[in-house]
Amino acid sequence: MARGSARRAGVPGSGIQGRRPERSGPRLGPEARAPAQAGSRLPGSHPRASGAWLPSGARARPASLAGVGVAGEGVESPGSCLLPEARPSPAVAPARVAESPDARRPLPTAWQHPFLNVFRHFRVDEWKRSAKQGDVAVVTDKTLKGAVYRIRGSVSAANYIQLPGSSTQSLGLTGRYLYVLFRPLPGKHFVIHLDVSTKDNQVIRVSFSNLFKEFKSTATWLQFPLVLETRTPQRDLVGLAPSRARWTCLQLDLQDILLVYLNRCYGHLKSIRLCASLLVRNLYTSDLCFEPAISGAQWAKLPVTPMPREMAFPVPKGESWHDRYIHVRFPSDSLKVPSKLIEKSCSPPEAVLLGPGPQPLPCPVASSKPVRFSVSPVVQTPSPTASGRAPLAPRPFLEVSLSQERSDASNVDGPGFHSLEPWAHVEASDVHTAAAGTHVLTHESAEVPVVRTGSCEGFLPDPVLRLKGVIGFGGHSTRQALWTPDGAAVVYPCHAVIVVLLVDTGEQRFFLGHTDKVSALALDGSSSLLASAQARAPSVMRLWDFQTGQCLCLFRSPVHVVCSLSFSDSGALLCGVGKDHHGRTMVVAWGTGQVGLGGEVVVLAKAHTDFDVQAFRVTFFDETRMASCGQGSVRLWRLRGGALRSCPVDLGEHHTLQFTDLAFKQAQDGRLEPLAAMLFVCSRSGHILEIDCQRMVVRHARRLLPTRTPGGRHPQKQTFSSGPGIAISSLSISPAMCAVGSEDGFLRLWPLDFSSVLLEAEHEGPVSSVCVSPDGLRVLSATSSGHLGFLDTLSRVYHMLARSHTAPVLALAMEQRRGQLATVSQDRTVRIWDLATLQQLYDFTSSEEAPCAVTFHPTRPTFFCGFSSGAVRSFSLEAAEVPVEHTCHRGAITGLTATPDGRLLFSSCSEGSLAQYSCADPHWHVLRVAADMVCPDAPASPSALAVSRDGHLLAFVGPSRCTVTVTDSASLDELLRVDIGTLDLASSRLDSAMAVCFGPAALGHLLVSTSSNRVVVLDAVSGRIIRELPGVHPEPCPSLTLSEDARFLLIAAGRTIKVWDYTTQASPGPQVYIGHSEPVQAVAFSPDQQQVLSAGDAVFLWDVLATTESNQSFPVAPQACEAGSGIGPLEDASSRASELPQQQVPKPSQASLPRLGICARPPEGGDGVRDTRNSGAPRTTCLASYKAFTPARVSCSPHSAKGTCLPPASGGWLRLKAVVGYSGNGRANMVWRPDTGFFAYTCGRLVVVEDLHSGAQQHWSGHSAEVSTLALSHSAQVLASASGCSSTTAHCQIRIWDVSGGLCQHLISHHSTTVLALAFSPDDRLLVTLGDHDGRTLALWGTTTYDLVSSTRLPEPVHGVAFNPWDAGELTCVGQGTVTFRLLQQRGADISLQVRREPVPEAVGAGELTSLCYGAPPLLYCGTSSGQVCVWDTRAGRCFLSWEADDGGIGLLLFSGSRLVSGSSVGQLRLWAVGAVSELRCKGSGARSSSVFMEHELVLDGAVVSASFDDSVDMGVVGTTAGTLWFVSWAEGTSTRLISGHRSKVNEVVFGPGEAHCATCSEDGSVRVWALASMELVIQFQVLNQSCLCLAWSPPCCGRPEQQRLAAGYGDGSLRIFSVSRTAMELKMHPHPVALTAVAFSTDGQTVLSGDKDGLVAVSHPRTGTTFRVLSDHQGAPISTICVTCKECEDLGVEGTDLWLAASGDQRVSVWASDWLRNRCDLVDWLSFPMPATTETQGHLPPSLAAFCPWDGALLMYVGPGVYKEVIIYNLCQKQVVEKIPLPFFAMSLSLSPGSYLLAVGFAGLHRPPGCSSPPPATRSWCGRSLAAEMQQGLWCWASRLVTSGTWTQAWQRSQAVNGLMLGQARIHVNCLEQAVVNLAT
Repeated sequence: MARGSARRAGVPGSGIQGRRPERSGPRLGPEARAPAQAGSRLPGSHPRASGAWLPSGARARPASLAGVGVAGEGVESPGSCLLPEARPSPAVAPARVAESPDARRPLPTAWQHPFLNVFRHFRVDEWKRSAKQGDVAVVTDKTLKGAVYRIRGSVSAANYIQLPGSSTQSLGLTGRYLYVLFRPLPGKHFVIHLDVSTKDNQVIRVSFSNLFKEFKSTATWLQFPLVLETRTPQRDLVGLAPSRARWTCLQLDLQDILLVYLNRCYGHLKSIRLCASLLVRNLYTSDLCFEPAISGAQWAKLPVTPMPREMAFPVPKGESWHDRYIHVRFPSDSLKVPSKLIEKSCSPPEAVLLGPGPQPLPCPVASSKPVRFSVSPVVQTPSPTASGRAPLAPRPFLEVSLSQERSDASNVDGPGFHSLEPWAHVEASDVHTAAAGTHVLTHESAEVPVVRTGSCEGFLPDPVLRLKGVIGFGGHSTRQALWTPDGAAVVYPCHAVIVVLLVDTGEQRFFLGHTDKVSALALDGSSSLLASAQARAPSVMRLWDFQTGQCLCLFRSPVHVVCSLSFSDSGALLCGVGKDHHGRTMVVAWGTGQVGLGGEVVVLAKAHTDFDVQAFRVTFFDETRMASCGQGSVRLWRLRGGALRSCPVDLGEHHTLQFTDLAFKQAQDGRLEPLAAMLFVCSRSGHILEIDCQRMVVRHARRLLPTRTPGGRHPQKQTFSSGPGIAISSLSISPAMCAVGSEDGFLRLWPLDFSSVLLEAEHEGPVSSVCVSPDGLRVLSATSSGHLGFLDTLSRVYHMLARSHTAPVLALAMEQRRGQLATVSQDRTVRIWDLATLQQLYDFTSSEEAPCAVTFHPTRPTFFCGFSSGAVRSFSLEAAEVPVEHTCHRGAITGLTATPDGRLLFSSCSEGSLAQYSCADPHWHVLRVAADMVCPDAPASPSALAVSRDGHLLAFVGPSRCTVTVTDSASLDELLRVDIGTLDLASSRLDSAMAVCFGPAALGHLLVSTSSNRVVVLDAVSGRIIRELPGVHPEPCPSLTLSEDARFLLIAAGRTIKVWDYTTQASPGPQVYIGHSEPVQAVAFSPDQQQVLSAGDAVFLWDVLATTESNQSFPVAPQACEAGSGIGPLEDASSRASELPQQQVPKPSQASLPRLGICARPPEGGDGVRDTRNSGAPRTTCLASYKAFTPARVSCSPHSAKGTCLPPASGGWLRLKAVVGYSGNGRANMVWRPDTGFFAYTCGRLVVVEDLHSGAQQHWSGHSAEVSTLALSHSAQVLASASGCSSTTAHCQIRIWDVSGGLCQHLISHHSTTVLALAFSPDDRLLVTLGDHDGRTLALWGTTTYDLVSSTRLPEPVHGVAFNPWDAGELTCVGQGTVTFRLLQQRGADISLQVRREPVPEAVGAGELTSLCYGAPPLLYCGTSSGQVCVWDTRAGRCFLSWEADDGGIGLLLFSGSRLVSGSSVGQLRLWAVGAVSELRCKGSGARSSSVFMEHELVLDGAVVSASFDDSVDMGVVGTTAGTLWFVSWAEGTSTRLISGHRSKVNEVVFGPGEAHCATCSEDGSVRVWALASMELVIQFQVLNQSCLCLAWSPPCCGRPEQQRLAAGYGDGSLRIFSVSRTAMELKMHPHPVALTAVAFSTDGQTVLSGDKDGLVAVSHPRTGTTFRVLSDHQGAPISTICVTCKECEDLGVEGTDLWLAASGDQRVSVWASDWLRNRCDLVDWLSFPMPATTETQGHLPPSLAAFCPWDGALLMYVGPGVYKEVIIYNLCQKQVVEKIPLPFFAMSLSLSPGSYLLAVGFAGLHRPPGCSSPPPATRSWCGRSLAAEMQQGLWCWASRLVTSGTWTQAWQRSQAVNGLMLGQARIHVNCLEQAVVNLAT
């Protein structure tokens, strides 16, 4: 900023100096006689620069050299088959690479990208750097039509090719994939040895051979059997190569091989040995996953990376690649490493929690069959039944080459995804390399059309951000600023970014790729080549095509740190100067003439010198001559004969000067004058020497001294140097003048004779660099204070180009109305920028204290700033007024934020205090100061405090690092405290919160970034975990933000910016953007959501390329993670949350708010706004839909029987004993009478009547659909129940029950839609029923005969109905904006309704009336959807009082005496004292609610849907949408859980030994142990955010009772072992990469068998957690059943102690005999059943289930989707089916009783039509009646004598699908789709 022309905005006494730099600019010298306005600047604009993005890293790794090296290659597209091979530059000579020691990994990937031809690179044909032994010869292959190497011999170890030739050398190849192109010799064995070095310098040998029989592994050796195609049945010939062996492309993923099998991190490939007998064409390494079958134009429309032409096998025209060749990819996607391993790959192996497993046992099998997606790779191998035994090693985990529409790459973002190797069709100026799941993006060109499919398909556009502008200059040095040769643009560095700025338009173009600050720049004379060097050792240099922005070459300099670069005028020579690793000065000359033609950079010469070099230039007249200057020396250099030599200039008396810069004088006409060339050198003492280059002598020596001009406008200023002269830092020469920049802040223009100053301009800060434009009309200047501009010599106007902070930016804030940006920096300044032009508007400087945080006032031109002293000040941007200052903090300000309406401001400090300010007026003041609220040692962060976007909530980290607190923003009352201090198992430390951020108000999400590198999404009200993004970055994230439409999550991740697709649950991973050289401190979306700002070393402005939609719907919080679905960024939170059992179920109370870990998903039944669909009525929206009954989803069964009917039940085989569960999605579906003790509630289609003292239950069944509501008559003698819709009946059922006898007396129906409410009149003579919002019917029934007496069609949806308790003739309904009073008028037998409608007053609000109850006469209380309670005078028909009773909609009101109970949708239950309301009625509209006060409050686990209290309202029972019934005592202020089933679907139930207990598992992640005698919950093991899908109880023979254990399988592939006696989790292992579907113990309990949805069966030790065998015979279909029994049949022909089976979803059953102690597992039998017709299943297939017969060990029972619906009984000894029992439907579950001859089958559909009679015994079919398909349920029990005859015994109906059965000796347990566990007594 110009010192003389700036208008001060400083404030007296504040210590802050303010300036307006838009009027600033270096002022002109006195000799220039500039006009008065010369000090003003010409504002420049920065229109959008369409800078292209350039992916520069392929995997989720730090943006280091290894990550960006590939971006600099001279290639057009990473997937193009026309790519030239990248060859190593001389800087990394091949010989030196081969000789490097193992401990030193060579320079990564730059010269090895996109692939490396190993044979050509190491010149195998010369045998100098490689070795051969034995019979090795070059032959011509007819198939490939070229020369190949033949290696043959009887002994493989004596005939081989080895690379490199000596074991002391190393290949140093860093490519992830190794491609071996070979063909085995027929009938021979071959061996391939690879020596791979890990990052910790451990050498691992990896061998592949058809000589190996099974997989073996040690700590240093992996042996993989490579099985080729064979039809030879002899066992001893299995490994031999077939007679017609084909050429094979063996693709090895070296990174995944080490991670999966040895848990080590891949470093580089050390050596390769190819042993006889085989033909080998070549070896290649690459970081890209190529598809060998795709080449040429075939790949244009496919999302694959084709094999480069050089690597590809020739395919004759008209033939298929797969018919001629084989592709083997190992490992396949089934063994891809989870994201945790990838992210932790740099940590020691013991830090990765894999334990001894998984230990998959691979056996690569080659294949050439074209298949789609993931199929079994076993091709042309004998079937299991044919072999008669299981192989000792399972079949392969590798992928067959597919001619498919995608290619798989390794997934780095989470298990369960099949990511694609991304590719792009890119212009010549762009390079795109990326790995699956994570894209590291940079920007270089303007046009980059990108095509993405596969896992990235849902995250479009790709990229979503494009760099538009950069605010900043310099970084490492401010001396690097250049003119382009045409003078139209300026090139300068901004930390790690190189910026090209068009001076006339302000448009910016960027060169991105450096990962550290740019230390030197050079541009050749034709604007063709740009050279840049990166700071910090070792220095990495890049050569760019300046016109296109393409990086032509990336190489490492011999100079450790390059400080200066200089091009020759032609661009053929580049010279650099710096320090080597010993600190000596080194000069290097590179030849760059061939780079633009695809050649390499060549080191021509390098030299060391003991003299200091501060500047170095190549002469313009001779490219072999250079000059340098430094401390006490000026030297002339010459390049001759490959050497650099120098000679000093005789300086005479000036030999002690410190020279800083030099420049050559050019002729006026531009001609080269080598003989008359003059060199000008400047020094810090003010000397300028003119040197004759030919004679090497000083011709003139001048010294610039400060002058004084008394009375002048520019008095002498104090210089920045200590000497009397002016310290000159830079000079630049044009043919007519010399520009000099000095440390006194002046730019001076002199004639070449230095007679007088032509022009001068003063800067704010020392001038560090000057450069005269080629036309000599503009002079570019840069200052060490971060200013860049130029002086126009013709107009004498100085133009500011860029300003910058001189230290990292700490925080930023944006103002919406004016489009301004505020930043605070470590340079102690606060600056205001214009977002449109990126120009600085104001800057405020503080010399005594540092600014820490900043935020704008949302509505006024004011910003607030917090300082290190604890002060918080406000600054006005319109008037220079004294700021308001508050010093209520004692420590440095760490957080500062304001509410969106600008009413409140909050600040926090490092001492832990939180302050609240009122900002309603400009003189804002402190409201509250709370100590010990926030974390005291938290660093300052833009995300330290967060206000919800509606302004109601405030969140922060505190009072400790492990907690996040949410308070009310107005009162600072604590609403929620979430403890995230769970143990991070990877680091053995407690997790802590780092930053917080609120999502859109409609979502209610709170995002927390933690120290364990994850982002947890919480519900801001309940604190439950909604989702989780694991491994967002290796370092904690200080800032994060979510866009307004909740589409994109922005995270500051180290030196990168990561963008996540927030709406996609199965996210493909983030997009990663580089450019910052220091950690990003803050990220934010612009107010219009069209741009993104990131601040760190500089401020970057990004354009959001995604189109925003105004009606964008917010994502719905996931209810549960479906088993087997890819969970992407969603991670099992249980790995960090507590996995210990919960013996006591938490009870909500006033002092115990919901916390993290109590609830893992939203309350069920609350589905938000419900869109009703009724063809006969207009659509309406129910704002209080949580009160509306939501029945279970009913649909036609896909497995219903046609032409069959079921006989009626006979006998007493089954009797329902107990039900555990409550339907939380009903409404008023619980009744309790304290005087009689009658207690009833609904569970599915049942009405459960329970004795609260004894726990005995009665079950009233008969409803055809789920029961929606209940009503008890006032006499307590009659109970009415109503159900929802049913597909078998035209109307909903209403059943009238006799309470004393439990019998249904009447069945009535009238409503065509769900019955919403029931109510008896006070005299019990009438019953009113209300239809839901679709039907909108109101019906009256006479209770004498229950005939319909009146029916009314309502004009609008009604939410509640009630009779007047003191007048049986009055009925009241509440709905949308009205209260309707209906008077009953009876004329004879007819009853009519007289209607009176009263609108809701405006004072109550626009919400709907959702509930009602009558109070003391004549009062009526109504609840609204907005949380208000309004009181009506029913006589006058007016509302006279209302008050705000809750935060959510009031769904329930109860009145008794002088008390009112309210229940809301947010789970709050409140007790109000309303005794004074009757007196307020006389005041009319003047009544105030001050006389109403709240006595008690409880917070429950879900929305309140039902309640019953005693007359004094002291105690009652309350039901919630979470499926819980609570006993509430207001006197004690407690709530006790009465009924609580699983929150979601029950997946399995198992019996314990002795059948005293049973265990269940559920989708809610819990495993519960129940006592069978009382059906009470004994133990609960809870895992958050995971679904427990299968369960097994250890057998009784495994030991003493205290050793009983449970094995539970989860959706993330983990298996947990729980100790029942110790109520603790013993072990957690991860044997599967996908969801587990079945689990079983061996008969001795010492082994666990588990199956997953991909068809793999893992065998593990439950005590050590090791997985010692994996069977893949069922691969491709989910395992549905694993059954284990003691082997009793000796005539099966096999040995073993256990007989076990596995059934999979493809109708296959395998039977095995095993002896795990001997590690034996033999196949006994293999059963395959035919698939059903598609018309029979109509969608999802039922499971394939099998079980051994307990009473006959030779029998096996099977049910599944076959041609017929039947039970198949198979005899293992006879190898045939011995019996078939027909079924009415396809079975969904199966169980056999071990103590009695019983078989139980559960169905998804069952219906008994009226009049259906029993079939005759011994029949195989059912009666031929038509069947109406309905999702009802049945349980069928077969006796042993009936198994042979095929007759049925009994059917029992349930309300949901039976998906699991377990028969004990006396009981049958059924688990259903609903949240209930049913106990049936047999």
